[in-house]
Amino acid sequence: MAAFGRISQALLRSSLGQTQRQLSATAAHGEQAAKTWKILTFVVALPGVAVCMLNMYLKEQQHSHEQPEFTPYSHLRIRSKRFPWGDGVKSLFHNPHLNALPDGYEGHE
Repeated sequence: MAAFGRISQALLRSSLGQTQRQLSATAAHGEQAAKTWKILTFVVALPGVAVCMLNMYLKEQQHSHEQPEFTPYSHLRIRSKRFPWGDGVKSLFHNPHLNALPDGYEGHE
């Protein structure tokens, strides 16, 4: 019976030692993974966002900002009742340059 106790103690110590070695190896791997992702963030992600922002800015500079021609389609801009704000014709987020009223753009007669 005493032999069984010594064997179980030896197995328990060896398995605990092995578990501690695995945990320390995992911690080292975690530190290395964090370092890798930090480098990738600064070397790949941030320059990628900067290139996308530059692309958007340059395309916007080339874009013409002219008002589209008004075509009075019968199925668009239907007002069955007035809006509860302002003069009742304009939507809540009305943009006079882009959003036409039922009879055309503002300022164009």
